[in-house]
Amino acid sequence: MRTAKIERKTKETEISVEINIEGTGKTDIETSVPFLDHMLNLFSFHGALDLTIRGKGDIEIDYHHLIEDMGITMGEAIRKAVGDKKGIRRYGNATVPMDETLAQVVLDLSGRPYLVYKVTDQGRVKDLDVALFEEFFRALSVHAGMNLHIIVHYGRDLHHIIEGIFKAFGRALREAVSLDTRMAGLPSTKGSL
Repeated sequence: MRTAKIERKTKETEISVEINIEGTGKTDIETSVPFLDHMLNLFSFHGALDLTIRGKGDIEIDYHHLIEDMGITMGEAIRKAVGDKKGIRRYGNATVPMDETLAQVVLDLSGRPYLVYKVTDQGRVKDLDVALFEEFFRALSVHAGMNLHIIVHYGRDLHHIIEGIFKAFGRALREAVSLDTRMAGLPSTKGSL
């Protein structure tokens, strides 16, 4: 089974992420930020991966530390769970509609982190500045070693925009980590990822 458990503790946050990328979408998530919990549940369901998360931090100051550190920890967990990458499809692509929004996520588990984030994300959902999700995905990309492109083609409601992104991310990751029965070794002409 391709699983990982990563714990991260700083003076600002304390986070534990347990992931099974061959799961069924089972979750147990408590980050102390209800909207983030909701998004991570959607990611898990659409990615068909099991996810147990505990997270707390200095949210009385700001959500920034917790959300960025959550991205770091999740990226490390994904990287560890994927393992040596032998036989994976490597690339994933998903486009998801969410009412008036159309979100696309394309990724490559290349070991070369890079984030392209084309999202109009000005504003808040409740008291959460949705611009923080760019920091979440940047940290995740770097620590997973993932080339990650997130593009919202159009959308109006910020909740729908972020929800579409997380659903598409789950589906794209599910495709990328799935095993290709025709690929025995590393999915790279270089022989290295």
